[in-house]
Amino acid sequence: MKLFKNIMIAGMSALLLLAGTSCDDFLDKAPENSVPESSVDYTDMNNLYMPVSGVYAALRTGGMHWVIWPLTIVRDGDVWSGRVDDQGILVDFGNLKYDNSFWGLNEMWNQYYGMIKIANGALDALDNYNENITSETDRANYRAYCGEVRILRAYAYYRLVQAFGPVTILRSNGQSDLTRSTVDAVQRYMLEDLQYAIDNCPKIRPNESAHVGAVTAYTAMALAAKVYMNRGEYAQAEALTDQIINSQKFSLYPDFYNLFKIPGKLCNESLMECQCTDFGIGSGDMVDADQWFVFQGPGNLGGWNFVGITDNFINWATARGETVRLETSVLVGGTTTRDGDFINLQGNTNNTNTWNGKAYTPTNQLTEGRTKYGSNNNIRVLRYADVLLMNAEAKVRQGKNGDAPFNLVRARAAMPSISNVTVDQVLDERRMELVCEWGERYNDLVRSGKASSVLPGWTEAVRYYPLPLAQLQNEPDLAKEPKAE
Repeated sequence: MKLFKNIMIAGMSALLLLAGTSCDDFLDKAPENSVPESSVDYTDMNNLYMPVSGVYAALRTGGMHWVIWPLTIVRDGDVWSGRVDDQGILVDFGNLKYDNSFWGLNEMWNQYYGMIKIANGALDALDNYNENITSETDRANYRAYCGEVRILRAYAYYRLVQAFGPVTILRSNGQSDLTRSTVDAVQRYMLEDLQYAIDNCPKIRPNESAHVGAVTAYTAMALAAKVYMNRGEYAQAEALTDQIINSQKFSLYPDFYNLFKIPGKLCNESLMECQCTDFGIGSGDMVDADQWFVFQGPGNLGGWNFVGITDNFINWATARGETVRLETSVLVGGTTTRDGDFINLQGNTNNTNTWNGKAYTPTNQLTEGRTKYGSNNNIRVLRYADVLLMNAEAKVRQGKNGDAPFNLVRARAAMPSISNVTVDQVLDERRMELVCEWGERYNDLVRSGKASSVLPGWTEAVRYYPLPLAQLQNEPDLAKEPKAE
């Protein structure tokens, strides 16, 4: 195993740096666009943010790999792969029938560990800069930048646990023991990183950051709250979400239709986005997430026809009286959007005729000259609406009243308020608000104990994906019993 000894080089800004990993073994390949440590001048504090930039680039180029998305979202009964004709294996995964030789599982594993490797290397590089820091301003920046990296590292672990359960904690890139740790141990490791960030990152919105869109202490609080919700530690989740709410920094974007489109980029609802740009220029290179938008768009708008929304969900949402959120969340074949884009019906009736509307960027919002589906849009990762609903649920589960945060979310969707809201009502609200976002529905069903009654064939045996076959073949330690630590 090779010891990672590379750091990422920033381009013009955090958004312009192009870096990533594409590897067969999650420890043995150096990241792209890297240089040896010996060529870095760690006395030049003008470059202190460069290592951090590399981790954001890894999030964009690796963490948003298109195949990771369907694997994250298709197991909840509301979303499916959308393609039967040549991607039946993703349909099987959505039906809880797994094949650990599928290349996509290995890609997911490698890309998230690629992020972790780059984060580990960035922290090493920041420590090297720290040895030469002489001003308190640079010292504070150093701590804040370490916090940003730790948030992004914790995020990668969060997604790995969401997919695979017990995974390896890679404390350093030179680590030889790759035995996995229990879910509890990995969660505690994540929470350590997030607490560091809460203590050292600025308490501002991402859109207020000097590096616009960077994760902040509030991002760390939101992600930590999600970990605590999964652990059933509701008092901690309530306290963290209360801090975010009481900061009065965040608000729901008033126009749900445009929330996921160009006007909603980095709005005051955003706690974390993967940022992309075409620089406002109609041709030439873009900084984007490759095929993340493209693969889930309808074919006549340049997409690959993946990611369908089930009739079951649409009928349920319609019966609830949903209009605002349903229009935005689902693109329906044979209809024309309010922005004038016609959505073609699929020729193959085995495939979807409804698509993820949260990935839709109207043609009239694209930079003139651009035609790529989703060009210049950001990928939403963590939102204030999720924080409000976590706060409501955490309160109700402790015998408190969660009506206020709950009804803020409903009011934006033009839905009537509900008094004395129950846990089941909060879970239903999350189902509607967060449909097709990061596997939230599946996660909610599992953590609430409802998966076996809602998802046909669900048992604890299929709760997590199997470890990728290629990883088991390359790293025998992965087959060992996970460590409780």
